Amino acid sequence: MQRRKHVPQRTCIVCRQKKDKRRLIRIVRDRDTGVFVDLSGKHNGRGAYLCPELNCWDKALNKNVLDHALRTEVSEAEKEKIIESISQLVP
Repeated sequence: MQRRKHVPQRTCIVCRQKKDKRRLIRIVRDRDTGVFVDLSGKHNGRGAYLCPELNCWDKALNKNVLDHALRTEVSEAEKEKIIESISQLVP
């Protein structure tokens, strides 16, 4: 009998749905770099996961949900970089 490999689960910070870690997009806060999209999912720092749904991203960036999850104030410049990074990922 073949064992099934464990698939890590994470929760979207907006819609609270649990999904496979690889299906979500990670945003990370790093002391040196600030807040950015972590496409590898392995960067050090405080992370938060979001669905690839436009509705979740709108709420996360405009209602301070991301600020709360990362325990920091995300600057407008950082928000613009995040939007630029995810424009190809989120339909």
